[in-house]
Amino acid sequence: MRGFKKIQLIFLLVVGAIIGGGVPLVANAASAGDIGFNVSAQIPKNQINKKNSFFDLRMKSGQTETLRVKVFNISNQDVTVKSAIHTAWTSTNGAIEYVKPEKEFDSTLRYKMSDISKIQGKQTITIPANGSKIVTATVKIPKTNFNGVILGGWYFERKDSKVTGTVKGSSNMTNKYSYVIGMKYTMGQVPNPSMSLGKVAAGLGNYHRGVIADLRNTTAVIIPKLKMDTTVTNRDGGSVVKHVKKENVQMAPNTTFKYAMLYGDTPMKAGHYHLHMVVQNTDHKWVFDRNFTVTAAQANRVNKDAVENSGISIWLLVALGALGMLLLVLLILLIIYLIRRRRRDEDDDEDEDEEK
Repeated sequence: MRGFKKIQLIFLLVVGAIIGGGVPLVANAASAGDIGFNVSAQIPKNQINKKNSFFDLRMKSGQTETLRVKVFNISNQDVTVKSAIHTAWTSTNGAIEYVKPEKEFDSTLRYKMSDISKIQGKQTITIPANGSKIVTATVKIPKTNFNGVILGGWYFERKDSKVTGTVKGSSNMTNKYSYVIGMKYTMGQVPNPSMSLGKVAAGLGNYHRGVIADLRNTTAVIIPKLKMDTTVTNRDGGSVVKHVKKENVQMAPNTTFKYAMLYGDTPMKAGHYHLHMVVQNTDHKWVFDRNFTVTAAQANRVNKDAVENSGISIWLLVALGALGMLLLVLLILLIIYLIRRRRRDEDDDEDEDEEK
């Protein structure tokens, strides 16, 4: 364990369920006692659904409001907590992401949660043992004709936690415990969802080669529970190159889902292709068709940079593993042989002593 740093990232999302599946439910990854702190949103009067424990607010043009979250220290020592407000986006897994901040946003996004909601005072606070503190944020809605949903999350992370107990090497082990309180502002009349297909090209998804299709939610509304059925065919011969299905995709308002259809061990080949994609939930259906081309240079670059091109064949790994097992068995047999031989030699020596 020496020199090994283990990062255990546990996200407890202290939010409720928005109808349609926009904000995740509570994830019981660890008890509050293990984390050392918890958080509670102080729900204001303009809360749409009073049963929700996150900020589910009806907002108006030009409105200013102060939001408050109470941070409780439920341990016997001081706890340091850092908070930040993030704009929700759609991850490459097809889920709404509240924890990690995004750097690039869809061009249709008019208002970022992180721009219109600002934490007041220090972002990092220390709460005394068994005490509590109030953290505030000021919301400033621009004067606008905006209709729809602005989505994000108020993120809280403990900054001073370490593993306790008699774990060998525990001084090098760090836990990161965090909460996210959902923030959903609804303004005017929520529009019907609209989707479009952006760029389709060969690329890398988490360092694996495949075809990457940019599926765009161009409206200010959460689009939940999507099922996707996608086929990539070779236009030169008509053969099916890839057929994939994906379910339970959740898209944040005005975001792009970079959908990676991975090829695995199959190399990317240059050619002319066609993508046919059907995206639907219980209320809506979209069908997209797109021709795209993979050049020889693009195919070579993707194949070269993919983790599948590590230079080590899977069969070589299997062979090396088998060889290792064989050597282990031979070593065990050799040890057994030497032990038995030694015992025979000792028995022979005892017999010679008795004869004398």
